[in-house]
This record gives sequence, structure tokens and C-alpha cells, in this order.
Amino acid sequence: MIHRFDDTTALLLIDVQKGVDDLAYYGGPTGRANNPEAKDRIRRLLAAWREKGGRVAFTRHDSIEDASPLKLSLETGEQLDGMEIMPGDIAVSKSANSGFVGTALELELRRARIHRLVVVGFFTNVCVETTVRMAGNMGFDTYLVHDACATMNRVGIDGTDYDADLVHALSVASMNGEFCTAITTEDAMGLMTADAAHLDRVQGNE
Repeated sequence: MIHRFDDTTALLLIDVQKGVDDLAYYGGPTGRANNPEAKDRIRRLLAAWREKGGRVAFTRHDSIEDASPLKLSLETGEQLDGMEIMPGDIAVSKSANSGFVGTALELELRRARIHRLVVVGFFTNVCVETTVRMAGNMGFDTYLVHDACATMNRVGIDGTDYDADLVHALSVASMNGEFCTAITTEDAMGLMTADAAHLDRVQGNE
């Protein structure tokens, strides 16, 4: 059974910035994203989390790549509508993939006595996955809301164009049970008020 989220739990939003909609930059000429419902699910979860008085944390990507749309100096680096940072939120800027590299995220979470993270955002197989892996290794009880994340297609070294749904699914499968527990938005909503008797923690194989 997974127990109800309490005041040691934070909702962590990864790179919820306008630039994630630049399909061509991230996916190439045939750029395409999966899970178009992800943004609305994030907004719904964030609104409910704030209503319950839960702690919220954000990472914001400030890329060092010249062509990247995820720069805080650009309009595309701004927060997506409905995902604005509010006073009292933890917010860090990063240039690496992981929210913990070169930032005060771990320090801020520890100071707030946060032991459990509920993670949403972009992109599943890049900054979300890197942050989740580190969070799990650092000892945070980490939950990935997999249907409130999304990614792009990826082109392999042999030219194979891997569909975004496949990239997303394999990323979630790689993380679940090793670095986090993958849950749905509905599960996360329910865990704000009650234990989830139908959910068990998946044990890692290593």
C-alpha cells in the first residue's frame, strides 16, 4: 500500500516552460510529441496541490546551447500558462539535465524537510529521468506521475526515428521500480487525501 502524501511531500515540476513546444528543435524536421494531455494534467494536479497547501518546487532550464528555446532570457523560457511560480515555492535554475546538478535544489528540499517527491514535467527521457534517477539515489521517496510527463521522438544513430510514445514508455519502464514508483495523475490526486490500498511499491532488481 502507498500511503497518503503528507507535509514531507513536494510536487516537483520539471522545466514546465513554453520552449518545450518547439517540436522541430527537439525532434528534428518530423518533430512530434506524445501525451498532449500532459499539460492539462499538470495544471490540474498543481491547482489541487496548492489548494491543499502542499509544498511546490520547480526546475527551470536555462540552456547554454545557442539555439535552445529553453533560455530564461527568451520568451520561450517563460513558464507555461497555469504553471507560474508563486511566493514560497522552491525554484531553481539549471543548465544541466538534472535538477540537482549545479543548483540548491537538494539543500532547499532538505531545509523544508521534504522526504518524498512527486515529479511531473518535460521531457520524460531527459531532464525528468535524470532528475528522478538522482532523486532516488539521494534517498528521496520518489513518485513519477507518468501521464503528466511528455517527450519527443528521438532519431537513433542508425537514422531510426523512434516514436515519442515508445521513447516515453521505455523511459518510464527504466525508472519504475529502480529509482521511483510510477503512478497516474488520478492516483496522485487520490493520495492527497487517502492511502491507496490498490497501489504497491515495485521493488528494484538491483
